[in-house]
Amino acid sequence: MLVLALAGVLLLVGAALGVVQAMVVAHRRAQSAADLAALAGASAAANGRPACDSARTVALLNGAELTGCAVTDRTVTVSVRVAGPHWLGQQADLTAEARAGPA
Repeated sequence: MLVLALAGVLLLVGAALGVVQAMVVAHRRAQSAADLAALAGASAAANGRPACDSARTVALLNGAELTGCAVTDRTVTVSVRVAGPHWLGQQADLTAEARAGPA
């Protein structure tokens, strides 16, 4: 009986660690997509092209949805969202923001 109880606890801990690991990976993916989208937007703004269109394209290519884009002078601030893990009742999507512009 004790072995069965310990196996159940280990299974529960393993599932919880799997969800945490999946959330970390999704957050890293969101932050990478936001960083790259902001850099693409700033590069486009510096070259006279529409910054938010470039940022949206790069975000989509990196598996994220652009949820916000603001251009101030040549500085671009973006917000993106990626689907989070939908295990064990977890339903939240993960978001990230980034800013890029001239030094």
